[in-house]
Amino acid sequence: MDLAAAVLEGDRLALARCLTHVENGAPEGREALNRLFPNTGRAHLIGITGAPGTGKSSLVNQLARYYRQPGGLENSGRMRPLRIGIVAIDPTSPFTGGAILGDRVRMRDIAGDPGVFIRSMATRGSLGGLANATAGLVQVMDAAGFEVILIETVGAGQAEVDIARLAHTTLVVEAPGLGDDIQAIKAGILEIADILVINKFDQPGAEAAERALRSMLKLAHPMPHVFRHHGQQEIVPSGYPDREDKPLWMPPLQRSVATEGVGIVELANAIERHYQFLHDTGEWQQREQARLQAELDAILQETLVERWRSSVSEKRYDDVLASIVARDVSPWQAVKTLLDGDSG
Repeated sequence: MDLAAAVLEGDRLALARCLTHVENGAPEGREALNRLFPNTGRAHLIGITGAPGTGKSSLVNQLARYYRQPGGLENSGRMRPLRIGIVAIDPTSPFTGGAILGDRVRMRDIAGDPGVFIRSMATRGSLGGLANATAGLVQVMDAAGFEVILIETVGAGQAEVDIARLAHTTLVVEAPGLGDDIQAIKAGILEIADILVINKFDQPGAEAAERALRSMLKLAHPMPHVFRHHGQQEIVPSGYPDREDKPLWMPPLQRSVATEGVGIVELANAIERHYQFLHDTGEWQQREQARLQAELDAILQETLVERWRSSVSEKRYDDVLASIVARDVSPWQAVKTLLDGDSG
């Protein structure tokens, strides 16, 4: 049985191997993605982002435990237990190139559950809180039949916007005492939130942080998620109306103490309300289109750069780079020289 077929049959070892091939950009991974793609588009992708130290890993652990318990889900026809995939992304050291990949330490009580698959991965220098291969890993898990996929970002603070393009539902996690309410306001990170979570609500300053965030939510105008990423304007559909008669989604603010399991049921219910909202309003399809367009653009850009790079000799490239270092030409002039094939 080939790799893609084994993944579709539920072979966990084949799934692990496939994810490794995809993460490494190997030809086997790309071939598997081509084969698996028709079986994707069914999973509910939930992004969990926020500053380091807010308790994202503990929150993911508790949500996964909740989804694995039997019972119905509020405002939804879905029944638990659901099969859960988890993608936990850790930052790569710019000095050693390594990553701890230690999120599983906080998820030990679900690690042995056959209905849960946890995959840790490193950013490998990617900005924006996600690794470049994350979309591919999510597609493999989707095809493998995981109904909910929890994507935990590295906690890059003001750079965490990529998740809003990948996930159907984005949770922004804050915690008292870290200055995150002001940081969130300054960074505009509230604009990507479908649900705001104040975790560690048993800590001092929790109510003050909640008041600050509620004030900002009241001041916010309903609009699509618009932000700048790598110098480009990005627009992420938000559930806000482009017609006056369309329903309006305002991000709820949920309290939690993840280490104690407090507030998890209420948070899961809020997620289900958003899941139902996406389907009722047709925004699920809009977000899918935006997500796939962003993925197509990223792959196209990477492929074109690789193709062009292979057509230019190393000496030619180094000579142009040396002219930039010597301040003989600007980077813009150098690019024009390289693209035009000019001898300069």
